[in-house]
Amino acid sequence: MKYWRWSLLLLIILTVGCGQGSLLATPQIVESITIQESPEVDTSDMPVVELTGRAYLDAWKIGDYQAMYGLLTSISQAAISEEEFTLHYQGVASEAALGSVDYEILSSLTHEDSAQVSYRVKLVSTLVGEIHADTLMNLSLDDGQWRVQWDDTLVLPQLQGGNYLSMDRSGYTPARANIYDRYGHALVAQTDATAIGLFPDQINPEQEAILLGELSDLTGMSADNIKAMYVNYPSGAGWYLPLGEVPAELVADRYDYLSQLDGLAMQSYKSRYYSDGGVAPHLLGYVSAIQAGEMEQYTSLGYGIDDRVGRTGLERWGEERLSGARGGALYVMDSRGQPVTRLAEAPARPGQSIYTHLDKDFQQAVELAISGFRGAVVVLERDTGRVLAMVSTPGFNPNAFEPINYNSDYLLDALESQDRPLFNRATLGQYPLGSVFKIITMAAALESGIYTPNSSYFCGHTFEELQGVTLYDWTYEHDFPPSGMLDLPGGLIRSCNPWFYHIGLDLFNRGLDTAVSDMARGFGLGTATGIVGVEEADGQAPIPESRIDATNQAIGQGALLVTPLQVANFIAAIGNGGTLYRPHVVEQIKSPGGEPTYVFEPQVLGELPVSPDTLRVIQDAMLGVVQGTNPRGTAQHAFTGLDIPVAGKTGTAQTGSAPHAWFAGYTFAEREDAPDIAVAVVVENIGEGSDYAAPIFRRIVELYFLSSPGRLYEWESMYNVTRTPGPEVESTPSP
Repeated sequence: MKYWRWSLLLLIILTVGCGQGSLLATPQIVESITIQESPEVDTSDMPVVELTGRAYLDAWKIGDYQAMYGLLTSISQAAISEEEFTLHYQGVASEAALGSVDYEILSSLTHEDSAQVSYRVKLVSTLVGEIHADTLMNLSLDDGQWRVQWDDTLVLPQLQGGNYLSMDRSGYTPARANIYDRYGHALVAQTDATAIGLFPDQINPEQEAILLGELSDLTGMSADNIKAMYVNYPSGAGWYLPLGEVPAELVADRYDYLSQLDGLAMQSYKSRYYSDGGVAPHLLGYVSAIQAGEMEQYTSLGYGIDDRVGRTGLERWGEERLSGARGGALYVMDSRGQPVTRLAEAPARPGQSIYTHLDKDFQQAVELAISGFRGAVVVLERDTGRVLAMVSTPGFNPNAFEPINYNSDYLLDALESQDRPLFNRATLGQYPLGSVFKIITMAAALESGIYTPNSSYFCGHTFEELQGVTLYDWTYEHDFPPSGMLDLPGGLIRSCNPWFYHIGLDLFNRGLDTAVSDMARGFGLGTATGIVGVEEADGQAPIPESRIDATNQAIGQGALLVTPLQVANFIAAIGNGGTLYRPHVVEQIKSPGGEPTYVFEPQVLGELPVSPDTLRVIQDAMLGVVQGTNPRGTAQHAFTGLDIPVAGKTGTAQTGSAPHAWFAGYTFAEREDAPDIAVAVVVENIGEGSDYAAPIFRRIVELYFLSSPGRLYEWESMYNVTRTPGPEVESTPSP
């Protein structure tokens, strides 16, 4: 500090008098005074109250309840635990079906140790839309920081005095929309159903014949098959044999009569019903109840705790469309449970039904065509990519996942099979392709410019071009004479392994090590097709790293892996002139009585990377595999007498145990009433493609064009009834 003191200040003030010219003034004596500068004081900015308010509301927006709780005053935290606080906000979000929270700060007011922030909250409910309200946040200085005083009105001002939110959902939930085949037949519907089963120990022998007849009519199974099921079933009191689920109307009119048949059990329920025990279950998928860990997720979307949600297939893909838009009425209730006010209301909107490309009867017939095996079938409309049938076997009954279905527990037990019935082999199964892949190796050879259709090779029993390694032809393994000199198309027709070993090795040695794998990728292998609504695998089409890799890849072995869907797709492209389409399941989507919101249009993925000349050579060779005029074709015997023109290729893929049987081909009937198709069939661990997969392919073609299964399989005593464990035929025709 600086001080100045004057002991005596003599001021001579010249007072200007009234008269002009006065020069002297009276002198005055002034007492001494002290002057002091203002002191320096430390000050700091008070906390900005809006920052705390915004932090709290921003945390609410993202559901960070821990951060919100950390901003409460110590008194508030003593009054409510973090767990209770979190459950409270989660309960608000769940009850109101909140999709989002937003806010706008309106003003703030600060006192010495208290403050208020005024803000406008916007709650967006997936059920009733937007809710707006202005409310206040009270804050206190707590240990030098602004903290929020907890109060229910932080959510909405109406929630004072113990009031709470309640959503009325009854009458605001639309029925889940149906899934249909191309002709409007319901494949999946929300309806009343009846679980049918038997207590074998209670069957009255005098009623048995009548009982079996009634059950056959109800379930579609033959009486003999039903009897065989319970004859071989565990004996003893109380054993229950589930037989299936049927629409309730099939039972209703005859319920009094049926209930008099001893041993017959009928339990009605209302749910998502999959007709005939599930048609194309891997494609359509299934629904199941919301699980505990999913509750918050789904209730925030407007679902009720008893709703069902799609889990796989079209049920999952089409969840938003099928389930429709739920509505509701959101009320403020007082502490006595009485309504105070209705905040918002919105009606439900019906779901949109999905119409598939499937023909229910044809799909079921294809399922029967490969029943009893493990494997898959894919049937595509050759010139558009429409999926006309997709089968993975063994299948499963989607009605198993409805707990109020009396048969549910028994059906779920069946899903524990080591055969993995839930696994979709058609799109997720990854298999070596075997000799079907020789089509692609042949394409790579012709496109390389090194080979022509007239190139020839002697097809012997063995292949000796790999030093120190001997590889064998299938003729050696089956004790047939070697095929002899073959041109390149003849090599495919005869499926000569040494010819294709030679091509793979020769291209690799010439530095064209990627020629075959590049061609495979050009045919769509190694990449998912992009089919909508169904989960699928990519497969593998790797570049060979060694000479042995190249020889194995050339015949569809080694590290190469494909899905049946990929195979059907490139076979369709060969048949249609070279266009790869994206496989597609859905024909249209529409609301009841409304216009379609989606209509199928073919989607081109690309063109096969081959010239028209190469494509014609491949097509002719595939025709030679099956036609009766060429007895050397590996599948000729399987197609004798078939009047529908087809082309295809057999495959027997080695697996380390019994091989997978393949056949893939297409039709070229060019009929206006039935578009041509491409079909891929794989039967796991069974044997030769010509013995198993080719006959199944033939039956599918007959079912499609003739609506009839044609000739019996070698292993059938009658249609769909196995005679022996396997066919008693030669593995392939002799030259």
